[in-house]
Amino acid sequence: MDATLGRYGIELPDRQLSCAPASSPEGRAYLGAMAAAANFAWANRQEIANRVRSAVARILGAAAAEGTRQVYDVAHNVAKHERHGGRDVLVHRKGATRAFPAGSDEIPEAYRGVGQPVFIPGSMGTSSFVLAGNPGSLERSFGSTCHGAGRRKSRTAAKKEIGGAELRAQLEAQGIVVRCPSNAGLAEEAPFAYKDVEAVVEIVERAGLARRVAQVRPLGVVKG
Repeated sequence: MDATLGRYGIELPDRQLSCAPASSPEGRAYLGAMAAAANFAWANRQEIANRVRSAVARILGAAAAEGTRQVYDVAHNVAKHERHGGRDVLVHRKGATRAFPAGSDEIPEAYRGVGQPVFIPGSMGTSSFVLAGNPGSLERSFGSTCHGAGRRKSRTAAKKEIGGAELRAQLEAQGIVVRCPSNAGLAEEAPFAYKDVEAVVEIVERAGLARRVAQVRPLGVVKG
């Protein structure tokens, strides 16, 4: 899109904002590729869930597997056609998800009475949270909130501070089962590389973006 900015009279303060009109050939090509990527990701998550279900059936039996079901699925890097401030716009959320409040027409009917489900993962060694969208999200962030605690350290920095074998031992000492074929791959996701998820969730609540519903703690880590 960098090469087309002049054609559309677009001037940007930062190259990271490179763009094109949604109706242009470049914009349509981008949105088509994004939809294809989102569809692939959705199908991939379905297959991951299917394999988990198969593993549960193999170890615990078919009856236990029948009780495992998907509750909610959400993308955290996608553009959506929405209406804000009386205008039809595209909201591109990267590392973020919708947090629409109760009553919003775009929320699936099963959740419309309570607000859009929101997931804020912490790390493989800390809690994650389930929240529900609040009215403040529409007032302050185009109906959005963060999708995760966010990194404090890069993957490279994390690997310099701890070895995968040491991290594996630390997690297992907390009772967390670890399945990862690569120690280097495990080390780059070390819990200390992420922000304090409880502080992040508190800020989200204080800002009125979403309210916490449940806190979940990790029992196992699977990293490919």
